[in-house]
Amino acid sequence: MGAVMQPPDLAYVRTDLAAPLPPPTGQNSVLGWLRTNLFATLPDAVLTVLGLLILWFAIPPLISWLFLDAQWTGTDRTFCATVAQGGMQPEGWSGACWAFVSAKFQQFLFNVYPAGERWRVILCGIMFAALLVPFLVPRAPFKKLNAILLFLVLPVVSYFLLLGGHFGLRYVPTRDWGGFMVTIILSYVGIAVSLPLGVILALGRRSRLPVIKLLSVIFIEAVRGVPLITVLFMATKMLPLFMPDNMKIDDFLCVLIGVALFASAYMAEVIRGGLQAIPRGQYEGADSLGLGYWQKMRLIILPQALTLVIPGIVNTFIGLFKDTSLVYIVNMFDLLGAVRRNFNDANWITPQTPLSGLIFAGFVFWCFCFGMSRYSSYMERRLDTGHRK
Repeated sequence: MGAVMQPPDLAYVRTDLAAPLPPPTGQNSVLGWLRTNLFATLPDAVLTVLGLLILWFAIPPLISWLFLDAQWTGTDRTFCATVAQGGMQPEGWSGACWAFVSAKFQQFLFNVYPAGERWRVILCGIMFAALLVPFLVPRAPFKKLNAILLFLVLPVVSYFLLLGGHFGLRYVPTRDWGGFMVTIILSYVGIAVSLPLGVILALGRRSRLPVIKLLSVIFIEAVRGVPLITVLFMATKMLPLFMPDNMKIDDFLCVLIGVALFASAYMAEVIRGGLQAIPRGQYEGADSLGLGYWQKMRLIILPQALTLVIPGIVNTFIGLFKDTSLVYIVNMFDLLGAVRRNFNDANWITPQTPLSGLIFAGFVFWCFCFGMSRYSSYMERRLDTGHRK
């Protein structure tokens, strides 16, 4: 018989895992982070130095103008003008006039809406915020009830509250509406109408029925082919010419319709892109289950398509929010229009007033647009199932 195999000596085999080694000292320090992220290559180092130089020369004067040398209080233009301009500031003074923003703040919010009735606007704003916040929180309960209250009940209640003329409320015509309240109303209606209407138009453009497809294409291309200013002008100036003499449409309602239809055309193309990105196998799989057209779209296709185009949808919302300032062309005053309107107040005409008001309006627009962008990123991460285990 052959030699018997002896068992190997296992004394050198470890019975526990080796402790992980610490990262290199150069990578676990501030110097290592700077070397990796800012000075990894010569072009990176040059760009970093240029960026630091730009910040060095730009930020201190900006901080000085916005905060250190700014005038925060005051009752008229003399607080924001130099002695040579008839004011109290020393010669060479240059700073923001936040006193102007403070004095005109309520007009920026409500424009010429009657002061004694502004509680109605505030109440509508509180109801809007109370319904919007839980609607945007994914884990909040009663989503269907919340959606019904936000998109069906709130518009009706707000209409009677803001317009008045019923239930003992003073009538306030829409020509007295303005300021930030108009920006919010136009954005809210535009967003609430453009998304479902955009879905319908996108499905219509991909329909196999020639008439529906042709009508959808004509509407989308006709609306996208003209600027929003033209749509607003046609809605408020040209449309009444084709109406009967005894029929008068409120200009604000015309603007709401024009903004909503304009946004719907762009939204339709964004959603159509999402529909085209869905693999054909998803359609065939839904057909194999015996689902009807609307069941297939509602349960299989649209949830995936809308998830894919969340950035495009939010981008359209942001563009719509900023485009509300164009109603100024038809003699309506949103936030930016109300700010510009107050530039003509003789009590506040100074070299610093216009820039201060425009920076304030720009900051408000930026806050809301940035908030929508961050919420979009959050929803993308939450709905992204591509790498989940």
